[in-house]
Amino acid sequence: MAQTYFRVTNLADVTGQQPTYLAIGSFDGVHRGHQAVIRSLVQQARGDGARAAVLTFFPHPKRVVLELNGQHYLNTLDERVALIGRLGVDLIITHPFNETVRLTRATDFIEQLCLHLNMRQLWGGNFALGYQREGTVDYLQQLGQEKGYTVELVANMVEWEGKPVSSTRIRHFLEAGDVAAAAACLGYRYRLCGQVVRGNQLGHTIGFPTANLSVWDEQLLPAHGVYAAYAWLGEQRLETAVNIGLRPTVGGQHVRIEAHLLDFSGDLYDKELCLTFVQRIRSEMKFPSLQALQAQIQQDVETARSILAVAPPEA
Repeated sequence: MAQTYFRVTNLADVTGQQPTYLAIGSFDGVHRGHQAVIRSLVQQARGDGARAAVLTFFPHPKRVVLELNGQHYLNTLDERVALIGRLGVDLIITHPFNETVRLTRATDFIEQLCLHLNMRQLWGGNFALGYQREGTVDYLQQLGQEKGYTVELVANMVEWEGKPVSSTRIRHFLEAGDVAAAAACLGYRYRLCGQVVRGNQLGHTIGFPTANLSVWDEQLLPAHGVYAAYAWLGEQRLETAVNIGLRPTVGGQHVRIEAHLLDFSGDLYDKELCLTFVQRIRSEMKFPSLQALQAQIQQDVETARSILAVAPPEA
């Protein structure tokens, strides 16, 4: 059964003064560590008859505080909300992080949380909030004695291969092309979704037509190379070999995401397609001729078939 939740785009838009347990953070990727915290919050709130809520910032605070640019996010905001929503929360607040929020003192922000949410518990790890991160855990705990809430400090609950799961670690895996390790930390396969756009038809020319995907330009791409993946066309799942890169053999100047859907024929232009990555096959290479490229793609397709034939089902 699909979970139902209420979503607002600003803390001030929340209605209803029922006691609320709140987890606050960026939650980029909604990885296994995030999932464990939110599930624990939901369980505790249910037992106490409270509302389970998550406040997540957009854009990411680093975009504002550190003026971070480029491809950084592990999923779009809507995907993040959907992943959080599946964990059973009652309320998701996608609060804008801007200069006003950056300059808000910790006490003032807590005042807003108590006013709009009737916050009774604040959940998080070793975090800090407010201007210049003045709202440390100790500060927030002391303030809670005055405001009537407690701080539930959650140690990192999930490790993989002996190290804590984190969004930063997942980004490092993706930048190295290790989509399998990224999936182990995320709890699901990394995905890119977008619209199929027209390319230069090279794939058709050499016998391997591809769907060229236009994705959000702020989402992190896996390292350049060829991957075994699945393509999702609505509810239809298709085995796929995906190339991400500049296409050096033909002098490409821009990064392309090209998906060759195995055993598929049909018009995909302007349709929404999602790719879920299973395993990297090889890094990007420059070939001496189109014939050599064609032979390598044939080998890549067979490798993708072998990988996908034994791949576990989607989480």
